[in-house]
Amino acid sequence: MHFVDQALHVLASLFLVAVGTTLLVVFVLLFVDLAQTGNAVRRNYPVIGRFRPIFESLGEFMRQYMFAMDREELPFNRAQRGWVERAASAGSMTVAFGSTRETRLPGTSIFVNAPFSLLDEECRDTSEVTVGPNGPNPYTTNRIFHISGMSFGAISRPAVMALGKGAAMAGCWMNTGEGGLSPWHLEAGNDVVFQFGTAKNGVRTPDGELCEKRLKGIGAEPQVKMIEIKLSQGAKPGKGGILPGGKVTKEIAWARGIRPGQDAISPNRHREVSNSGELLDLINRVRDIGGKPTGYKAVIGNPQWLDELLELINQRGPDSAPDFITVDSGDGGTGAAPMPLMDNVGMLIAESLFILVDALNRHGLRDRVRVVASGKLVTPTEVAWALCAGADFAVSARGFMFALGCIQAMRCNKNTCPTGITTHNPRLQRGLNPPSKAVSVANYQRRVEEELKIIAHSCGVAEPHLLRREHCRIVRPDGQSVPLSELYPRAA
Repeated sequence: MHFVDQALHVLASLFLVAVGTTLLVVFVLLFVDLAQTGNAVRRNYPVIGRFRPIFESLGEFMRQYMFAMDREELPFNRAQRGWVERAASAGSMTVAFGSTRETRLPGTSIFVNAPFSLLDEECRDTSEVTVGPNGPNPYTTNRIFHISGMSFGAISRPAVMALGKGAAMAGCWMNTGEGGLSPWHLEAGNDVVFQFGTAKNGVRTPDGELCEKRLKGIGAEPQVKMIEIKLSQGAKPGKGGILPGGKVTKEIAWARGIRPGQDAISPNRHREVSNSGELLDLINRVRDIGGKPTGYKAVIGNPQWLDELLELINQRGPDSAPDFITVDSGDGGTGAAPMPLMDNVGMLIAESLFILVDALNRHGLRDRVRVVASGKLVTPTEVAWALCAGADFAVSARGFMFALGCIQAMRCNKNTCPTGITTHNPRLQRGLNPPSKAVSVANYQRRVEEELKIIAHSCGVAEPHLLRREHCRIVRPDGQSVPLSELYPRAA
């Protein structure tokens, strides 16, 4: 009995200590909140006002997992993420009962099935497409869907390793993004598109100019098949890359040619490129030094500029043209960008892809310049639409991030990614196992291409590259649909 009395006495003492400590903390917070002038809510509602950011954070979680419908979320809804997850895990791709998509919404793509679809024996393998056929090292592939640019630094070493191995298994290319070429990009023997942006990461001199020696060395890598000059990207057109110093490790700094621990801020444009002529000069300089097909990536803003560029190409001769152009959508994603640029600057690919393809046709350069479509193309539906519009290839970054296990936590810029994809915290990276995730990456890529073929065969063509604008209809605001060929007649 004495032991019980002692235990109760200790518990009572601990309770009083806890209550006293809590009251002390509340009074301290009360004094701090009343004294501070930076937050009006906390000044007017001390202590309780501190719960507001907590509830905001919880609201994001609750909406994603409990309240949002399958097709409601942005930038990618649960139905899209679920499709990628099933494809990456080689799960069943069939659904039951009926579509949950509201097919009457304006902008919805509806593919035109043929009255007599093709038999399996009437179909054929996807045709090969060659980039830079007149150059010293043309690149030929029969893959349509590829991994878009995600730089080492923006994503982790395990993520790079998994993407590279997955690309090797699937036979597609992997774009390095603007963070330079690391050993992890090459480890699996996969095809690589080397990208550099305005900071010239990976091919820069100490003062940020283009280093011809480094560029020549990268071009000599057999796995590097093409070189992409990034002018702009969808999430931040007119703004250079942003990598917080907390993510610039020694390894990442070495790959980029910068100092560790410092914010990596790229210029808003290439310093040596202020007009169309200088852009063509840079493209040809890079192609001559690197020896690989060379193109550029950009978001389209002013369509008239394309005519100016293409007219200049014809004046100089077709050999002066970029071997490919990657057109990015104004609603593209990134790890960190100013919200006004992410929300409201740059044309969407739903419009700009047609503008680019038709401009190339008008100037007689469509066969010379390959077109790569980029921007929220994560399922076969979006990729098939891009092919109908006139693209040769489609690339995705966030689709492959979902294949790696991304849960759209929206923490890419905080180094706290819970799935290990966009963090350099070793504890969080441990959750991403490169060998197993590489299989997921390959499964996803293969499934997209398999279902591309299903759409093509339903439309009555033998392979996806034969899809045309008349094979896709777009729902208008009145609920009726019209063929893409009427909305955007092909330029002669």
